[in-house]
Amino acid sequence: MTDQLESLFVVMIVAALVPVAIRLLPVAVPQVVLLLAGGILIGPEVLGWADRSELTLLSDVGLGFLFLLAGYELPPLLMRQRPGRLALGAWGISVALSLAVVGVLEATGYVKAFIPVALALTTTALGTLLPILRDNDMLGGMFGQHMFASGAVGELGPVLAISLFLSANGSWQSALAIVTVVALAWLLARIPSWLEGTRVGMIVSATSEDTTQSVLRWTITLLLGALLLTADFGLDIVLGAFLAGMVLRRSSQETTEGPVGLLHKLDTVGYGFFIPIFFISSGMGLDLTSIIENPERLLVFFSLLLLVRGVPALFVYRRELPGSERVQLMFLSATALPLIVAITEVSMTNGTMLAANGAALVGAGALSVAVFPFIALQIRKRTLTQSPHEGSRSVVE
Repeated sequence: MTDQLESLFVVMIVAALVPVAIRLLPVAVPQVVLLLAGGILIGPEVLGWADRSELTLLSDVGLGFLFLLAGYELPPLLMRQRPGRLALGAWGISVALSLAVVGVLEATGYVKAFIPVALALTTTALGTLLPILRDNDMLGGMFGQHMFASGAVGELGPVLAISLFLSANGSWQSALAIVTVVALAWLLARIPSWLEGTRVGMIVSATSEDTTQSVLRWTITLLLGALLLTADFGLDIVLGAFLAGMVLRRSSQETTEGPVGLLHKLDTVGYGFFIPIFFISSGMGLDLTSIIENPERLLVFFSLLLLVRGVPALFVYRRELPGSERVQLMFLSATALPLIVAITEVSMTNGTMLAANGAALVGAGALSVAVFPFIALQIRKRTLTQSPHEGSRSVVE
């Protein structure tokens, strides 16, 4: 108990210092990068102040929160509209490119885990990008719709593909667990409307804003149930949380809580506590020695993220967005980290991925989070400076 508390205390010191460090740095750096760096610093590779094994449960809950929020913020009808169709097309091109490139790398012995590496290169860190996009007013207009759709497909697509791959190997229980999670999410979100006008319904409504926080407690209960049901199926923990978030968002339109109010509370709990623990814990597990000894692997995967996931946006959206916004979308779509961390952890645990490639992929993902959004924001600022009227119109329409 004492060791667990000591590790958690050190981790939360890092989490509390990161917002201060962000304000003091001369350039804008996404907090995820600093959280990972803080995890490396306190982890076994450097200072050894905290034990990652003591944080496993809280880290898993943080991963679940990250994807629950990503699924919750996805507009329900977006994937049925043109932005969703284009995002699926762009992701399909990314998959084809990734399979071809990773196939060559596997033939040369550079990679061992063909499917996990190939899918890792097609991911987009929507959950990580959302705070950046919100802070810079980039979620409105056509650009925001296309970015949201691209990020959603870049998270949901790879997880679905991994789940199908696992199911093909006899894991029908995995599919059953995911269906159960979605059904529970739908049931939980619908209960308030079913109980409207009843005594129980009035109690739930009356206690959703006081110290009992009924709706929030039931939502967290759903998340923990999803983690429990999918705990034995690796990446399905991510898929279950993402789908649960989507169902909750759609169903909460009819509840007294509303999607915005519940989202604010989930943000507070998730980003305030659990999600930072996930990223710091991931940094503690990063094989820094392997990256230092093989820096070219990190650079190869970093370049492939941009080529495989980002470049297709330049062509798919040529009739939808102006050139500067397509370039921004290219860099933002190629930003990947949380799902890469999840994929590599599962793959290295079951021995299908080389440790050197796992570390290099996570390092490339961290570098993409640090570099690609920064470049996109600089392009956006320059575009707004040169043509403020046109730039603002493209964002807020």
